[in-house]
Amino acid sequence: MPVAAPGPLRILVTRPQPAAAVTAARLEAMGHTAILLPVMEATHQPLAALEALSHPHSAIAITSAEACRALAPYRDRVAPHGETPVYCVGKATALAAQRLGFRQVITGDGTGVSLAGIAAGASASLPAGLVYLAGWPRSPAFEEGLEAAGITCRTAETYRMSAIAHPPEMVGKVLRPPVPDLALLYSHETARHFFALLSPQTAATLSSMRLICLSQHVADAVPPGFGPVAVASQPSEDALLALL
Repeated sequence: MPVAAPGPLRILVTRPQPAAAVTAARLEAMGHTAILLPVMEATHQPLAALEALSHPHSAIAITSAEACRALAPYRDRVAPHGETPVYCVGKATALAAQRLGFRQVITGDGTGVSLAGIAAGASASLPAGLVYLAGWPRSPAFEEGLEAAGITCRTAETYRMSAIAHPPEMVGKVLRPPVPDLALLYSHETARHFFALLSPQTAATLSSMRLICLSQHVADAVPPGFGPVAVASQPSEDALLALL
């Protein structure tokens, strides 16, 4: 017997802008209602990236599209590197790199571990190592994988993510009844800061809200007493939304 498609849902989007608006548009095209509450915001540090790129390197690595957004105003200074191979953690980051002007993009399956494995497999073509356009905070998995493979890495913190200090009354207003049916959680830090924003009253109201997490690492940041929790089959937005 066919399973009935779910009706329209009220879905809380916690990821930073401008990515939150893109996700909201996808949800609304699917017939759902998006409720935006970005928990983190980025501070761009493009000059750190440009300085790192001025040193000899064989390839570039990017594990978030945010690094590409940081460099967008400096497209002319990125242009000389357009033919440099760029290792991107997943499809969204690869698309952002292509839009920035990179033409040799190698795409991973969404994790730093796997991306390091791809780079390790091509280590013979990386005699001058990688420039890693990174963010903060970040998982050490990619850099540890490169080190284990003997690949030199010059890391440039191209952006920093910080929590937005939303006033409790604003959070309560956004999340007032009818409460969201579910929330999308994209990173460990986002999940951690989201739950820290909740007053005891709001937390009690949301305790049974469905939580859909991009990875198990994200799910690990969900405090006891919340859920049910579901984890995407792979760390991509397509896999996340497939759980709706």
